[in-house]
Amino acid sequence: MKNTLKTIAACALLACATATFAAGNHAGGHAHGPAGAPAIGEAGVAANVTRTVEVDMSDAMRFTPATIQARQGETIRFVVKNSGQLGHEFVLGTEKDLKAHYEVMKKNPHMEHAEDNMLTVAPGQSGELLWRFTRAGTVDFACLQPGHYDAGMKGAVAVAAAGQPAKPATGASGGLSRVNEASPSAPKMDTAGVEMSSGEVRKIDKEAQKITLKHGPIKNLDMPGMTMVFKAAEPSLLDKVKAGDKVKFTAEDRSGAMVVTAIETVQ
Repeated sequence: MKNTLKTIAACALLACATATFAAGNHAGGHAHGPAGAPAIGEAGVAANVTRTVEVDMSDAMRFTPATIQARQGETIRFVVKNSGQLGHEFVLGTEKDLKAHYEVMKKNPHMEHAEDNMLTVAPGQSGELLWRFTRAGTVDFACLQPGHYDAGMKGAVAVAAAGQPAKPATGASGGLSRVNEASPSAPKMDTAGVEMSSGEVRKIDKEAQKITLKHGPIKNLDMPGMTMVFKAAEPSLLDKVKAGDKVKFTAEDRSGAMVVTAIETVQ
């Protein structure tokens, strides 16, 4: 078992060798799931924090604790420490969204994160994440670095309904109950016949020719909804939009770089 874990860790390290990690962020730029965010809760406000939960991430590919209890409406400050020698993540999400995003991470290990429901923490460092649990059920968490999720680096927050004692919730099948998930937007095609994705502009960096989009599924890239930093195929694309705009866009993978090739505002 020990040798197997060492092999997994070595492979993960090789996959991430060119990525620079910092507490709370990747060296690139994307974030997880606008579709999942309403289901799992929302970013917390410091003034509303009711308690702090410390979580350790290790190279044994485990979270400690792996099971956390919360109450509906509660805001928790997660202090997440990476006690290992590899980069690790703490990502909150639905089980479906985490699995889908993990598949994307295996194909694109250098994607940039930029979302409130995740932390990427460098070896020996700690990061903080504030989260308000708005709905009863189970909110999963995991490390989505290639190899880590498969090795069992995952856990769950059991959210008890308001007024009820905090305890694991079970569904009709006897397993942990899951919150509902949002449906994708109606499709629209660009001039080349590629289905456009829906999104919201979070940030524009014209100097770096980058745009941060909180987006829904991108079907041609087999990518679930999340928040990502994209390169713009042409600088003029960034002149068409501003932060806060709702948009339709198309993107493609150019040698590992996610590039926006067309974008337009929508009402």
